[in-house]
Amino acid sequence: MATRTIVIDHGSGFLKAGLSGFNEPQMVFPSIVNYIPCRENPGPSYARRRVSLGIDICRPDTFSYPVHRGRVLNWEGVEHIWSFVLEKHRLENENSPVMVTEFPLKEPADRQKTLEIMFELLDVPSILLADQLEMSLYASGLLTGVVVDSGYGLTRVQPFHLGCPLRSSAKMLEFAGQDLSAYLFKSLFKEDYNRHNLFQLDTVATTQMTKCYVPQSLGEALDFYQSLPRGSDENNAYRLPDGSPVELTPMQRLAPEMFFSPEVFDLQGPSISQAVLDSIETCEASMHPLLVSHLMACGGNTLYPGFTKRLYRQIADHFSSTKTTMWVGSNRNFSVWLGASVVAHLSTYKSKWMTKEEYDESSKM
Repeated sequence: MATRTIVIDHGSGFLKAGLSGFNEPQMVFPSIVNYIPCRENPGPSYARRRVSLGIDICRPDTFSYPVHRGRVLNWEGVEHIWSFVLEKHRLENENSPVMVTEFPLKEPADRQKTLEIMFELLDVPSILLADQLEMSLYASGLLTGVVVDSGYGLTRVQPFHLGCPLRSSAKMLEFAGQDLSAYLFKSLFKEDYNRHNLFQLDTVATTQMTKCYVPQSLGEALDFYQSLPRGSDENNAYRLPDGSPVELTPMQRLAPEMFFSPEVFDLQGPSISQAVLDSIETCEASMHPLLVSHLMACGGNTLYPGFTKRLYRQIADHFSSTKTTMWVGSNRNFSVWLGASVVAHLSTYKSKWMTKEEYDESSKM
């Protein structure tokens, strides 16, 4: 690949895109589309509306996420987002190949739809579909280890040995960032909560980014907050549209605890640390020391203060006789994209690329 590759990592919550070779994606935006009725022929049907990116502040109730928990629900929306990305990057890189990261268990029909959109509608010269978790592993420079990825739609654990995923040991938890957001919506706004209300959206996002953290002990953290006089912590508040402050409850600030104690939040499944332990335990015992010493945390949820420290401590306590090492990059919310950016030009992946000519030939068969 002589020219730079356009790398697209399309997650459930955000899309990260850019040209390979850079240290971070040049485009990062919510994976959101909205539908605007046409003035000439208004109405709700498919033929009477047009798709647009992001949230329309005049019609905030029309937006949706085309990708849900790693699976595409709205291909029209996905096509529109990809078209926007390629249009921007093709201004200076007209014939660039395209690399798209994908959910490891993607259905063959979805993979075929991706190829159809890219080759037939967007006219790309060649494409490589890459495993998201494998790309995260390569972002750390490792070939063997356990990738712990927690994003907007899914939380996943995948061990690798010499670059090969140990599929039978993979774990997937269907609670992630969107469930944390849902909890905050309902607890902050009670029966008035509306996920299409712009003020509520902003309040929840701000609370998540600036107020929430993972405690090292839920019980100790709750005891600490209960000992504080009401109103003593100025950072423990958000403001209503009229400017009046409302104090956050301890559990609202400790909402990321759901990754470690899902039962407290009425969520099914093991905690993320238990999923990691279960994943490692299903691998051959001789591999345990190597896997435990190469844990890689990535995804937006791992950025919460205290997250990686809590995860490390619980894994280390279980494997007390083995040295535990956790690899934590400062750009770990971009790990998938960064790994794909590196892989885009590796000669070892040359055979995995598909050209437009190869696609056309396979379509005729």
